[in-house]
Amino acid sequence: MRRPQVLVAASILFLTFSIAIPTTNAAADHGSFVIVYTDGHRQTLTTAQVERVDLKAPAAILYKDGHREKISGEIDRIEFADSMFASATPGRSHYIGKWEVREGPNGPKFFITLESNGDARKTHGSPRGTWTLVDGEARISWDDGWHDVISKVGSRHEKRAYEPGRSFNDEPSNVTEAHNMEPKSI
Repeated sequence: MRRPQVLVAASILFLTFSIAIPTTNAAADHGSFVIVYTDGHRQTLTTAQVERVDLKAPAAILYKDGHREKISGEIDRIEFADSMFASATPGRSHYIGKWEVREGPNGPKFFITLESNGDARKTHGSPRGTWTLVDGEARISWDDGWHDVISKVGSRHEKRAYEPGRSFNDEPSNVTEAHNMEPKSI
């Protein structure tokens, strides 16, 4: 008797998640979910690869490329860790735009602009670079060897700068606040 209730609840959650997430580039920003089985093992899937999860016996995952995978085992729950309802890490589109930062804690202000194609520009030092999203933060590599990271820290943003010869895993050369000058409404 409990299994049909769990399947109905999981179906409702999945449908709610599918409807609530905007379809414009949702897969690129967030969009993963985890099927947790009663025996404790977990299966992580992205919404970019899954068309739907059929929970009616025999339960199966239908992928967008057309193949079907039978779900072996009883599902305990489906978790949407990256959904808009959780404290998700920002996606790529979060960082696109113009950011006001400082050279150092007391240094002059300058601007970093992150483009959707991965190009980066700044108004201080070497003006060109490239950026990518890694673990929810924008990592920027400048042509002069410097590296910057813009990341969300609580309700604010910060810029960490790494001088030439240091990597993103090293201690930053300086840390300052970062302000998005072109915030986008969600």
